[in-house]
Order: sequence, then structure tokens, then C-alpha cells
Amino acid sequence: MADKIFVTVSGVDKVGIVAEVTAILAKFEVNIEDIKQTLMQGHFVMFMLCDIEKSSYSFKEIKEAVTNTGKNMGMEVWVQKKEIFDNMHNI
Repeated sequence: MADKIFVTVSGVDKVGIVAEVTAILAKFEVNIEDIKQTLMQGHFVMFMLCDIEKSSYSFKEIKEAVTNTGKNMGMEVWVQKKEIFDNMHNI
């Protein structure tokens, strides 16, 4: 369970958001297990549950790469370990 992460992407909708984020995850050997996205009045929101168990990269390296990709697209990106996310919502 410690190898699961949540990736959240939010911002103004434009072409290529899913492609860029999933490409960087693939480059860092991250498996996407579940993905949900929606568009609310031109605002794009995407949630992904990912598995980093088989990645040869650290959580910190993955988080930095995904966050930087988001910044380059003008998007807000959050990367959290699932166990921390779960604990935050159980308090």
C-alpha cells in the first residue's frame, strides 16, 4: 500500500494535459491504476491513483518531475502518498 500515490491536476482546460502528464508518469515507470477527469465550466480536473512499486525512481523524483510538468503547462499539480492522503481523511 505504501507504493500507491495520488496525482491531482487542475487548471484551465487545453489540449494535451492528459498526454503530457501520463507521458511523464510512463517515463518514470509509474503505473496508472485508476483515472478520473472532468471539465467544469472550462476548468479541467483529473485524479489518478498510481502504483510506483516497480519504478526505479524515488517518490521525491517522481513528485518533482510531475509537478514541474504541471508548472510548465500552467496547471496546479499535487502528488501525495496514498497512505498520507488516507490518514488525512480519517482524522
